[in-house]
Amino acid sequence: MSLPVQQLQFDDALLDDYSATVADAVDRIGPAVCRIERIGGAGGQGSGFVITPDGLVVTNFHVVGDARTVRVTMPDGASREGRVLGRDPDTDIALVRADGSFADIAPLGDSKRLRRGQIAIAIGNPLGFEWTVTSGVVSALGRSMRASTGRLIDDVIQTDAALNPGNSGGPLVSSAGEVIGVNTAMIHGAQGIAFAVASNTANFVISEIIRFGRVRRAFIGVSADTTNLPRRAALLSQVSSSTAVRLRSVEANSPAAKAGLREGDIIAAIDGRPVTGVDDLVRILDAERIGRETLCTVVRRSGITQVTVMPVARS
Repeated sequence: MSLPVQQLQFDDALLDDYSATVADAVDRIGPAVCRIERIGGAGGQGSGFVITPDGLVVTNFHVVGDARTVRVTMPDGASREGRVLGRDPDTDIALVRADGSFADIAPLGDSKRLRRGQIAIAIGNPLGFEWTVTSGVVSALGRSMRASTGRLIDDVIQTDAALNPGNSGGPLVSSAGEVIGVNTAMIHGAQGIAFAVASNTANFVISEIIRFGRVRRAFIGVSADTTNLPRRAALLSQVSSSTAVRLRSVEANSPAAKAGLREGDIIAAIDGRPVTGVDDLVRILDAERIGRETLCTVVRRSGITQVTVMPVARS
C-alpha cells in the first residue's frame, strides 16, 4: 500500500527541516573543531574544540595524556603548537593553549537545560577520518561513568550519536549550535551507546584550571545521580527545585559516612542552596568548603533531616 502524495511531501519537509538543523549547527561549530596529536609523552591523538579567540582548546585528559605540548590542526589545514595548561583525570577534561588567534569558536551551552530526546550532534576525527559528523539524540541525562583514576564522573550525557576512537575530546552539539558536552567514551560491543561529559562540568573544570592550574575539590565520599524531587519533599525542605541528587553510594570511613549520610538519601540543598543536579553538587563542593561544616538538607522516607558534613581536601 503506497502512502498518499501529501504524506510523502510532509515527510520530505520534516526530513529537510531536520537536515537543515543539523547542517546549520555543524556550520556554526565545525570550523572550531580541531585534531589534537601529542608531542612528547606516549603517542596518541583525538579531537578538541576552540572556546576563545586567544586559543583555549578543550579536549579529553586521555587525549593529551602526560604530554606537555600537542599539535593542534584546524579544518583549514593550519597547524600550530599548543601547551597543555592543565588536566583533570577525574572528569577526563584537559585545557590547551594553542598559539595564534582564532576567528571561529565553539561556545559552551547550559547542559542543565537539556532534555532527553533532543538532537545531539558529534563532531570529531574518528579513526583518522577528519572532521566527521554524526547525529542522534540525547538518550539519558545524569549518568555516571568511571574515569581512568577509578573515580566516577557524574552528570554524564548518554547519546546514540555514533562515536569511534578519535572522537574523544570533540564537542557534542545541540541543534542551537552550542556545545552541550565533551565526547569522552563509547561502550565496546554495544550498539549506539556513547557518553559525553556535560558542558557545565567542563565549564567548572576549565574555570579552575585557568585560576589555579588544577581542579581543587572538597571531598565527602559519595557518588550520585540527578533525580526528581517530589513536590511535597520540595515544600518541606523549603527549596523551589523539582530535581535534586540521590546518593548511589557512600564510601566507608568518608566524611559523608561519618556524618550519617547513606545510600538512597536525597540531598535537596547544601547550606540552604538548592542542589538541582549533580553538576550543582560538584560546583558547591569547591575548595572553600574544605574543613568547613556543611549543612545538607536530606530527604528520606522518614522525612526531612539536616546532616552536617565536614569535607576534606581530595587527594
